[in-house]
Amino acid sequence: MTTHEIAVNIPQGLDPVYSNMIQIAYKEDEFTFVFLHQIPGVNQARAKAIVSITPTHAKNLLAVLTRTMADFESKFGTVKSQQGEETVKTIRGYS
Repeated sequence: MTTHEIAVNIPQGLDPVYSNMIQIAYKEDEFTFVFLHQIPGVNQARAKAIVSITPTHAKNLLAVLTRTMADFESKFGTVKSQQGEETVKTIRGYS
């Protein structure tokens, strides 16, 4: 597999976003990720960003996250999942 380097331009006004919850929806031609910030102490979450990608890009993202998490855990130790708290919600076949 060859690596292609590209120049990435990040606009000055682009602010970082913190998200502690995500909704994932998909249909035949796209996956949509809604990054949310769940407000502590109340049953509310605020949408912070919405990103849609093709199924091919979603599959590539999964592979990159899998490799990156394995690398992270080899350096810093195992990351434990939050048991009892669902932080990913999947909406299937939305339109």
